[in-house]
Amino acid sequence: MMPFLYFPEDKSEYIPSLIMLFIFVTGAIIATIIIRRQSAKELSKLEQTTDATFETKDNQNEQDGNHIEK
Repeated sequence: MMPFLYFPEDKSEYIPSLIMLFIFVTGAIIATIIIRRQSAKELSKLEQTTDATFETKDNQNEQDGNHIEK
């Protein structure tokens, strides 16, 4: 019966896999940072547009005499 896991006697065979692991982990970290920054930018834009929308509606309500207390 063949062994299920392969553990090489020569430990230098681990070097390429460790390099690939380092590359993929670094890429994952960079992707996470980029996604978080983009998300923060979108959130700030949404907050600005939402505030502007609420201010516009409040101004319209005041002009119509339908002032809503906050």
